[in-house]
Amino acid sequence: MSETITIGSDALQQLKELLQNRAFSKVAVLVDENTLVHCYPLVKPYLPEHHLIQIQSGEAHKTLQTCEYIWERMTELNLDRWSVLVNLGGGVIGDMGGFCAALFKRGLYFVQVPTTLLAQVDASVGGKTGIDFHGLKNHIGVYKEPVAVFINPAFLQTLPQRELKSGYAEIIKHWLIADAEMFETQRNVGLFIENWEELIRHSVSIKAAVVKADPLEVGYRKVLNFGHTIGHAVESYLMEKPGRELLHGEAIAIGMLCETYLSVKKGLLAKEALDKIETFLVSVYEKVSLIEDDIQSISRFALQDKKNSGATINCTLLTSIGKAVYDQPITLTEIQEALRYYSLL
Repeated sequence: MSETITIGSDALQQLKELLQNRAFSKVAVLVDENTLVHCYPLVKPYLPEHHLIQIQSGEAHKTLQTCEYIWERMTELNLDRWSVLVNLGGGVIGDMGGFCAALFKRGLYFVQVPTTLLAQVDASVGGKTGIDFHGLKNHIGVYKEPVAVFINPAFLQTLPQRELKSGYAEIIKHWLIADAEMFETQRNVGLFIENWEELIRHSVSIKAAVVKADPLEVGYRKVLNFGHTIGHAVESYLMEKPGRELLHGEAIAIGMLCETYLSVKKGLLAKEALDKIETFLVSVYEKVSLIEDDIQSISRFALQDKKNSGATINCTLLTSIGKAVYDQPITLTEIQEALRYYSLL
């Protein structure tokens, strides 16, 4: 586990000590309307004198326009390169806040205080920051590590069940690429989880180890993209369909199922493994209805995936439960076939 990541009930106390002990010129806190009401009151007692920057919640606002507003507020507050931005929220806040901090005056300090399960086990760890652009997920971004990450599982008590399930998808992904034993154990438990802290620690340790081995995603770190080639395409497409939008983890669950199917189709994975993964994912996540027009459109979104090389769509696939292989070329036809397989479940 990275020494910059604190997990547990003392996380906010550690945040307080960091902000007290480091000579930051100013402290600003980025929130949305939800974290302002549900999370900021829990954090405020641990903060020194600070300023609030509030934006609207949701993936639809993870745009350059919102960044412009954040930068305007940073300018009004006279933040400088010795200031620190505390990103208090889920994946959107963490990704966009980190991106804005990384670019403002060529970079100021930021810390992550993730408040959703998704952000705690995935988005806050690894130094990826970014925003969506013209409907394409995380199309613009930079690698920039936060000063620290403070993960308090108590924030999960503020979340609806749907948000918990969304974050759980990334936990499942970490098992599927790195820990077959945990998958076998937890698939019999499902979402009946009493101790989220234990699962968060385990999941973060997997991601942190992968990131440490390949910080800039030139090779091995690509295993973390399992489920994301097709999952991001599904998410991006449905983002433009009012009333059909999915949370990130819901889309990644579809992506994992489709990419597991392709792993079998390409002779990398045993059919028995697909059956186990499919049974588990279907038991946790509701089926999303896709018609043929949807399937055709979704597959084209994959052409813009960040892992692609020229015209080749690169994907991370499984060779067994607990082991993944990256840079596997797949075609639009194969993506469509996988989505049809999912739609017929």
